[in-house]
Amino acid sequence: MRPLAIVLLIAAPLVSGATADPSPSQIDQIIQKFAEKETEFAKARENYTYRQSVKVQELDPQGDPGGKWEEVSDIIFGPDGKRTEHVVYAPVNSLQNIVLTPEDMQDLRDVQPFVLTTDSINDYNIRYLGRQQLDEISTYEFTVRPKKLEKGKRYFEGEIWVDDQDLQIVKTYGKGVGQLKRGEDNQFPKFETYREQIDGKYWFPTYTYANDTLQFQTGPQRIKMIIKYQDYKQFKSNTEIKFGGEAPNPPQSTPPNTPPNR
Repeated sequence: MRPLAIVLLIAAPLVSGATADPSPSQIDQIIQKFAEKETEFAKARENYTYRQSVKVQELDPQGDPGGKWEEVSDIIFGPDGKRTEHVVYAPVNSLQNIVLTPEDMQDLRDVQPFVLTTDSINDYNIRYLGRQQLDEISTYEFTVRPKKLEKGKRYFEGEIWVDDQDLQIVKTYGKGVGQLKRGEDNQFPKFETYREQIDGKYWFPTYTYANDTLQFQTGPQRIKMIIKYQDYKQFKSNTEIKFGGEAPNPPQSTPPNTPPNR
């Protein structure tokens, strides 16, 4: 496992004399290759069980906690081999100033653990920003913006950091965007999602953090959101899953450092 120390919330540029930036043609090749690797990862993740815990907390202007919404779910496979979500903990929702909408729930499923596959890459404008060093990981940084917003779909808008060896996303920073109804007052927080290398093969999302102030028509509301993805285990079945680009004999290491307020 090659750890990404998620205490570094802002990536520092590589020191002078580091590897030169790739050429425009090489950048295009890098984008295509990491989209292919992300597609492999998305298929592989479908064969894993894991636990997802979500907490959304309202904060007052001084940062003191108010109402909250929590849910813990196990993503598992039933006796028929089909993947399903089983809620194991869901206390009473005590949010008072915000309402979680279907768009918020869609973002929890698809946007916060953002994956940029070959099927979705044509939905986005992708621009290379440069090389960045995230702890021990050398990365390419890109901006990602949807080309257009289609009704009923949610998109990621922000920055991604791609490991320059594995060519997989290791960190995202941005927000969910989409087409809203006229006059609808639906706001979405900026978030950071970090990944860890699981089983020495792919980088899986393990932690999402947001601490943002949403500007509603009724006034600002600060919220904090924490999502944890834990206990990834490969589901054993009669179907053989072949992983591409496996890391040879990956070294064992401790999990990433804990971000603030985890």
